[in-house]
Amino acid sequence: MNRVLGRAGGVAGKGAEALAALAAGRAEARAAALAEAETYERALREVLERNARIAALADARDKIGARVELPAPLRPAEGQAPEELTAWCSAADQALDAAERRLSEQVAAEVTGQIFAVPAEGLRAGTGPAPAAPAAAEEALHRVLARLLPDTPERERRAVAEAARLVAGAATEDEAEAALTEVRLRIQDANGRTRELREAERRRAAEREAAEQAEAERRYVLESITTAFADLGYDVQPGFETLTPGDDGTLLLTRGSWPDHSVKMRVDDARQVRAAMVRNGRAESEDDRRVDVEREREWCEAFESARERLARAGIRSQVTWRLDPGVRELPVAAEARQTGSRTGRRERGREREQ
Repeated sequence: MNRVLGRAGGVAGKGAEALAALAAGRAEARAAALAEAETYERALREVLERNARIAALADARDKIGARVELPAPLRPAEGQAPEELTAWCSAADQALDAAERRLSEQVAAEVTGQIFAVPAEGLRAGTGPAPAAPAAAEEALHRVLARLLPDTPERERRAVAEAARLVAGAATEDEAEAALTEVRLRIQDANGRTRELREAERRRAAEREAAEQAEAERRYVLESITTAFADLGYDVQPGFETLTPGDDGTLLLTRGSWPDHSVKMRVDDARQVRAAMVRNGRAESEDDRRVDVEREREWCEAFESARERLARAGIRSQVTWRLDPGVRELPVAAEARQTGSRTGRRERGREREQ
């Protein structure tokens, strides 16, 4: 559902319905809303696949300089029903199939024209009988070449063209038929390679989509956590665990009433969140340790409240590991340790100078 929330127009409304049903505990309504959102997401994926095919054919059209009309890519608008998207996909399939045929026919016409425009004697060495029925051979070659997919890579296209030239230079009908058979075989191989490339690109697109969705999930969880703890009175800031730029999923939670304590939280992905309370300086007395336990109890209560808020946002959680307050001495924040080390070094330096 988090993936659906971040997708194209109209999905947010579907997701909100499902989350509202979840918060209200209405299982049947939630199931219906989820099913509708999933149907919408499937329709969106179908649209994305057609848009990718439109882009591929547009690229092939530009390379051969053809004038073939293609349907415009669809950007789903808010309020569009899945049925509308599915209907567009069906119409787009028909238009794309027709455009692909026209592009293939134009490629075939160009290749055929180039081959048969060369005088036969320029294609043959020595002397011999003239090619048999060049007009019939040209027509047959055109029909065969029309089966070549328009987005075939240049290397495979050249291999087909080389075999096609044999047809133009055939001296007999048998030679022409044998050459046509070779053209058919090379087209079959070329189309197979083209389909493999299409599938590879589809897989890469799916991987990119999955990565984008995973990042959308993580950000949704991160933003929901930030909002939940901010509403509970915490100051939530990006963490400083690494020096690399960008959001690494680390948060630092502080409170005005906590001068000596903070909570470090890390969202590893959309599935795991880790949190630990730390001290901003070492505990020097029993009173400090008593305050530590009090702060830990406050944090545990706040954490449970935050989990309830997250559940209302559609993020359910299960605690898999937990330490009770006071079981372990709180660690000192890395920044405090580094500051302390630098201070100690400065003090020792001054002592040496004295």
